[in-house]
Amino acid sequence: QVQLVESGGGLVQAGGSLRLSCAASGRTFSTYAMGWFRQAAGKEREFVGRSSRNGRSITYYTYYADSVKGRFTISRDNAKNTVYLQMNSLKPEDTAVYYCAASTRELPGSGIYEYDYWGQGTQVTVSS
Repeated sequence: QVQLVESGGGLVQAGGSLRLSCAASGRTFSTYAMGWFRQAAGKEREFVGRSSRNGRSITYYTYYADSVKGRFTISRDNAKNTVYLQMNSLKPEDTAVYYCAASTRELPGSGIYEYDYWGQGTQVTVSS
């Protein structure tokens, strides 16, 4: 069982930056693929990006939705059991509740069903 707790959300002006953190419990954090999703009011939860590795590789690869590519960056610190989402050049359309999620799959895709554990979410609001 993995528990995830997001933090770092808030209100920011368009063009600004925020860094979200997701702290995980458990001793096998490094083995999980970690994803970020977001859900705007009245919309479905959508994939933002993920950090994962192949097999026993020590290298983590990141993959992003087209809507955030070049603006958002996922990183992780396995020693701290934490994954981060650095968000730059924020736009009003980035306003949403952001969730981190952990997957036991080696290479999960963008579907929410591919992730096994979820945090409670943190609100990000971007004003114009």
